[in-house]
Amino acid sequence: MSHHLWYRPRNADADGTGQANHKVSFSDSSKRDSSRPSASRTNSHASSPRLLSPRGDKDRDRPRSQQLWSDNRDNRVWQRVNRQSEALWQESPSVLSPNSPQPRPFLIYHDSFLNLLGPSPTLSLLISDPRAPYFHEAGVFHPATNTLFITSNQIPDTSPDAVTTSNKTILITKIEFFSPTDFTRDKVRCPERNYMANGGTNFRDGIILCAQGSLREPSGLIYMEAKRPHKTTTLLNNYHGRPFNSPNDVVVHSDGSVWFTDPIYGYEQGFRPKPQLPQHVYRFDPSTGDIRVVADGFGRPNGICFAPDEETCYITDTDVIHGDGTKVHSRAATVYAYSVYWTNDQPYLTNRRIFAYADTGAPDGIKCDVYGNVYAGCGDGINVWNSGGMLVGKILIEGGCANFCFGRNGEMWCFGEHKLWRVKLADETKGALLGV
Repeated sequence: MSHHLWYRPRNADADGTGQANHKVSFSDSSKRDSSRPSASRTNSHASSPRLLSPRGDKDRDRPRSQQLWSDNRDNRVWQRVNRQSEALWQESPSVLSPNSPQPRPFLIYHDSFLNLLGPSPTLSLLISDPRAPYFHEAGVFHPATNTLFITSNQIPDTSPDAVTTSNKTILITKIEFFSPTDFTRDKVRCPERNYMANGGTNFRDGIILCAQGSLREPSGLIYMEAKRPHKTTTLLNNYHGRPFNSPNDVVVHSDGSVWFTDPIYGYEQGFRPKPQLPQHVYRFDPSTGDIRVVADGFGRPNGICFAPDEETCYITDTDVIHGDGTKVHSRAATVYAYSVYWTNDQPYLTNRRIFAYADTGAPDGIKCDVYGNVYAGCGDGINVWNSGGMLVGKILIEGGCANFCFGRNGEMWCFGEHKLWRVKLADETKGALLGV
């Protein structure tokens, strides 16, 4: 998205994190029917297993704020957070106040988060690269090639072509995994001009990238092949002749349509012309070429995803921080939920409501797991809400996390600008998008 879309979290101890000991190479490399689908994503109707009391039924009536854990709790990588009264925090030393230092990477706001974490959750640092913020957005895992694609934040560029992007560029990193800690790292060299790529998602045999454009190049949606030489094709670059602002994030519906957000961050950061469209959310049908607005009324529309059954669409608004770096805390840092309603075999969004408000920074990238829980990259890491909008847990990441993506069997990769983190949750905690 933009520079500094989140705030740094409160100081946190690094206990529970580790850095993998491995060698990494870095080199250059260069229809579905459009009628209404049935909601058939893998495991889309799975329900989260019920957590049993660790001490049996007799403890069910005990107030959760006073539950005590075994004497080896100091060895855990998670910590319970109590959100009731300061008096209870003082009475129970096993309970953590939200205002106290956060010593562990996994914070438990509700017992259901323990099911998602599994018995041995981990947070480990895969790559730390001080040269540039290579790990910022997109986050597309391509299962067929076991490859992860990530877009960088803006990097200084002194080449002649970069004058149209205010002497900035964005690079695409490709990481091919052979095991969780054994991989190669390459830079994708596209034959076309610099599109200032941002968000991305899986599409057919490759990926779609949001091309923010430049002062010369139009913005829109780009299809990139997952295999070398990573040939790209422009799917869309205008709304009935009017240029988009700077598309930010994208998701593909099971009917094959492509939904994306279009804030004005490119204009605010000096590499896009003055906006000629409001900050909309769009639906594009590649099979027919139909493009239409499905939502408006945002300060800065950003992340977008669907619930597993595709009956709810989640869209984040990061208006709290603008592209020029200004921060006004009275502006939105909000996740909105919409109902997906069908008429004449076409979907539209209705029943807009506030789903959640991020307490630290702003919710940028957003995704669901197969149980319908909602994950968002925020100023203190990954925040997790259940489908009712209750905050159930957090994965604390030093420096915050703009975006992330699910891999296989409870694996997540989280992007912290100069750092790439790996999170391992329960094997059953899979991303709804791929269900792997």
